[in-house]
Amino acid sequence: MLITIHILAGSIGLLAGGAALLTRKGSSLHQRSGLVFVIAMLAMSASAIPLAIWAQKTTSVMGGTLTFYLVLTSLLTIRRVQRRFDWVGIAAAIAGVSIAVAFFLLGMEGVRSATGSINGLSPEPMFVFGSVALFAALGDLRMFQARTVSRAYRIARHLWRMCFAMFMAVASFFLGQAQVLPELLRTSLVPALTPVVVILLMFFWIARVRLGRVYR
Repeated sequence: MLITIHILAGSIGLLAGGAALLTRKGSSLHQRSGLVFVIAMLAMSASAIPLAIWAQKTTSVMGGTLTFYLVLTSLLTIRRVQRRFDWVGIAAAIAGVSIAVAFFLLGMEGVRSATGSINGLSPEPMFVFGSVALFAALGDLRMFQARTVSRAYRIARHLWRMCFAMFMAVASFFLGQAQVLPELLRTSLVPALTPVVVILLMFFWIARVRLGRVYR
């Protein structure tokens, strides 16, 4: 049952996320596809955690946890306009720091292992994901301590978290599950380029939101 939910939610999330990335931010299509993306990603990451625990893959447990955290805090950025340092801000910051520490420990475990890997993966991505979680946690502290937060800042904060969660899902599917792709796609540049395109679109939209007048 969990694996079915995970696959279905992941497929819907990739399609809805693609639509949300390619449409103008704030448009009705973006809002509708973004809502579907959020629901699908939360379901996908939540179902991934027990599956990874069952498979004894700590790296996948933390990957699912980071994805869930990024999507949820990104949603709260848009839905919650209050900026006082309340229990939600404290919980988000603590969660971000905890996830960062867990990733750093996994990375160190991989570095010290005889194989130089952790769960068959290189330790370097663990440090990258840990840094992302720590950066997000610092953003949580800033968000809830700030007296005023501009609309452009809130949208950019929302964007990078959603986009990085999308990047993790895309990389997990196109690179981690490449064997399920048709041979024509598997042997092409699509699996390698798709995650790169997501990151490039993330920077494009962040720059447009932060520098453009429309979102101010």
